[in-house]
Amino acid sequence: MQTIRIADTNEVDKLIFRESDNDRKVILRLEKKLFEYFNQDVFRDNNGTALLQFDKEFSAFKDRLFELEISFPPSYPYSEDSNQGKQYMNTRCPAWCDRILLSHSAKEIILKSENDDKSFTYTYDNIGSNVCMGDHKPVFLSFRIAAWAGKPNANMHKCCVVQ
Repeated sequence: MQTIRIADTNEVDKLIFRESDNDRKVILRLEKKLFEYFNQDVFRDNNGTALLQFDKEFSAFKDRLFELEISFPPSYPYSEDSNQGKQYMNTRCPAWCDRILLSHSAKEIILKSENDDKSFTYTYDNIGSNVCMGDHKPVFLSFRIAAWAGKPNANMHKCCVVQ
């Protein structure tokens, strides 16, 4: 790693990461408003899921909220060039900025409905993976729940006996 500092203040101005082999090719350059990663496939290979281990923003809320498993690539920052629907901009590190968070009771309803009806599962994904839709790729959650979901014993028919 090469660190370049501003002469007057000694603040870090730029970080340059190079390959460790003989050609020392630049693989990442970081500056203010610049995240230039020379192999963007790392964010798309297997939908970037190997990078989810570094996604820490949600961890502070895990006791109160839940997120279904992410299986789509980082949703930001995509190029706004209409000819480059899959290309990330070099302004920020790609990240999962667009998320759907659920309460734990909503999670129970969705997962219970999925277990009750094996023919339908939920889908948590992004929209327009090959199309330019601005710098964010919107995400969606699709699921089916039973009419009585969330109401204990609501699916059991009760009748009264009149005497």
